[in-house]
Amino acid sequence: MSNTVRKNFPVTGMGCAACVARVQKALQQSAGVCEAEVSLASNSARIDYDPALTSPAALRQCVQDAGYDLIVPEEDEDGDDSDLSEEEALAAQAEEAHERAYRALRRDALLAIALAVAVMAVGMVAPDFPGKGWVLAALAAVSVGWCGQRFFGVAWRQARHGHAGMDTLVALSVGISFLFSLFNLLFPQVWTSRGLQAELYFESSAMIVAFILLGRLLEERAKHRTTQAVRALIGLQPRRRDVRRGELMEVLPGERIPADGTVEDGTSYVDESMLTGEPLPVFKQVGDALWAGTLNGQGALRMRAAQVGRDTMLSAIIRMVQDAQGSKTRIQHTVDKVCAWFVPAVIVVALLSLLGWTVLTPGGFVRGLLACVTVLVVACPCSLGLATPTALTAGIGRGASRGILIRDADSLQVAARVDTVVLDKTGTVTSGHPEVVELRWLSDDPALPPLLREMESKSGHPLGEAIAGAIAAPQTAITLDSVTALLGEGVQASWQGRTYYVGKNTPERFEVAERWRDAGRTVVYFHDGERLLAAIAIADAVKPDSAAAIRALADQGITVHLLTGDHAASAAAVARELGIAAVRADALPADKVEYIKQLQGQGHCVAMVGDGINDSAALAQADLSVAMGQGSDIAIHTAMATLVSSSLAKLPELVALSRRTLRIIRENLGWAFLYNLVAIPVATGALSGVLGFVLDPMVAAAAMACSSVLVVTNSLRLLVTARRS
Repeated sequence: MSNTVRKNFPVTGMGCAACVARVQKALQQSAGVCEAEVSLASNSARIDYDPALTSPAALRQCVQDAGYDLIVPEEDEDGDDSDLSEEEALAAQAEEAHERAYRALRRDALLAIALAVAVMAVGMVAPDFPGKGWVLAALAAVSVGWCGQRFFGVAWRQARHGHAGMDTLVALSVGISFLFSLFNLLFPQVWTSRGLQAELYFESSAMIVAFILLGRLLEERAKHRTTQAVRALIGLQPRRRDVRRGELMEVLPGERIPADGTVEDGTSYVDESMLTGEPLPVFKQVGDALWAGTLNGQGALRMRAAQVGRDTMLSAIIRMVQDAQGSKTRIQHTVDKVCAWFVPAVIVVALLSLLGWTVLTPGGFVRGLLACVTVLVVACPCSLGLATPTALTAGIGRGASRGILIRDADSLQVAARVDTVVLDKTGTVTSGHPEVVELRWLSDDPALPPLLREMESKSGHPLGEAIAGAIAAPQTAITLDSVTALLGEGVQASWQGRTYYVGKNTPERFEVAERWRDAGRTVVYFHDGERLLAAIAIADAVKPDSAAAIRALADQGITVHLLTGDHAASAAAVARELGIAAVRADALPADKVEYIKQLQGQGHCVAMVGDGINDSAALAQADLSVAMGQGSDIAIHTAMATLVSSSLAKLPELVALSRRTLRIIRENLGWAFLYNLVAIPVATGALSGVLGFVLDPMVAAAAMACSSVLVVTNSLRLLVTARRS
């Protein structure tokens, strides 16, 4: 499908991984859908579809037919002229739906806990009294019929579509234990006539409902935290009405910047931490870029809008993070397949437990029924389904809050395996524009600095701009008699009857210049044709944090290479300054691709970091491509991760975050599989002779709830500052 669009829609009604599999399958089989990935952690669906063949309303109907619901916009909005963008409108609807569901869940959980305590008090603490069984039945009926109605409702909708999920297991276990107890209360003679006691298990049904609702309440609170990064970004979107491209507007102190654009007048400090992750405000003056959603400081700014609505960087970041959080790793696709047959398998095991105890043990029906209920309760596809997506959602959200945009789950997985980093020089480890690194005056005439500044400001050359910017503006302006740019040579000017020159030639030898050249600097001379007045060393200066970033990568066991199209002397000087041993200079785009291939051929997992169009082919070849946020659009679109602030210090942070996320995913999956591997056999009662006990349904409910909460809570550790791995 060539005209597909990608959008993220909130999904409601999902309770476990089996639900995810059902919704995803329904969407993938829908006409016009190219691809769909559903996340339990964020309760969202990332859908690639052809608008000519389907629509959000049709997609919603498809999900509703599967027994769930999809939140879609009421009408298609471009976002330029409305207060709320489509993303924000959907987020607001999803947040409102979540709050309603959460309040209802909290109400039911608290009531269920109170009823469970009452049932336990009456059944196990209070002495026997006439009608005790009916009191227990009444309390349990309210718990099962009111607090537990959500399980039965969802299970029924799923059953109508030939589907079973976690709610099916809960509904069966609660329903069986309650109805069996009610049968024993009404017809005790069925068992007493056979010399057996008519046991009541109302406590089990009430406690199962209470434990599972409490577990879901804690789980929902934790899951909601994993998506806080996107909600925070969406909340930063400006709400100013009717902003148009090219519009000139005033931004007062304390206001959020309403659009992407440039400063036309005024100066101020702007807090860009929500985009870059850098805590210090950035000074802005005429000509500087402004980004929508960033916060203006104490100064008033006049700006001209360039990109508005859905075209701003903030909107692009929101879409990118939502796409990434909705994506899945390869291991998650395997887990989804396991979860698709997990619930039916659990039901089969539960029935076999009932049948086995009934057939093989005299009078074993009651024990078999308890084993059946316990198996249904203890099985936990929730922990399996939540193990990967909660960690990915938290990890990718944490990265976004730190100015690290990760394209998808596979990108994060690859970043954790990187052992070799290849860095472009210009704009990656260096600032990307010429700067004066040293200026030596050989005359103490106070008129010369203003003269040099005026000459270079009129030269129109990038090096001239760097020199002019390095000299303080004079209190009294200098007016040149004439100024002439010398093509390839520099600039010549006349002032007060004398001629002055700035360029690469000098009337006398300057020994320090040779040392500057050896260090990869460009040398410029200022003279009057007879004597040298000043010498200037210009370089593309290394960014202040590049050296520390490269040391941090080395500490992570990563080998760093410098790969640049610049000349050898400049590349060698930068490499020496940064402590990089492997350097390749004078590399054309094709040479960069070949260099990456050679490293990959040696068995390395290679990350390429660049910012220019000439880096795009090498970025595409690398195992992990990382673009600097202030680089070219082509590089950013090619890359699997983007460092918004263009600070190389974010690269080791990306690696550390990726490694930590993968470690937590492995921990989650290990726990989820181990839990089910141990819990289900114990629940059948088959090991009771070895263990010396039979697992009670109430204990099983508590264990199941704890399993899901443990997985989600473990993932939340990613929201804490990532440590160096």
